Amino acid sequence: MDYPESYELIFQAGGAEDDVVVVHLTARSGAGGYPVYADETGIVRAEISERGEVRMQASGGHQVLGAPLLARPLGPPASTRGTA
Repeated sequence: MDYPESYELIFQAGGAEDDVVVVHLTARSGAGGYPVYADETGIVRAEISERGEVRMQASGGHQVLGAPLLARPLGPPASTRGTA
């Protein structure tokens, strides 16, 4: 299956605007068998299914993971898996 190259993960913030984090396809798969996406820093990681279901993944100790309000695909699907 072809997955989008990247997603915008939209999190509800305490201020007036929501937080938006762009994550990109990696070569990893999560526990559910779906691809893992990560931001440029590698801190924000998420397994995203073909239906847009998101499972956040801890990238280090003491993280408190919040669920995004929305995962919005960006661009066309990738023809092959990522390499990160």
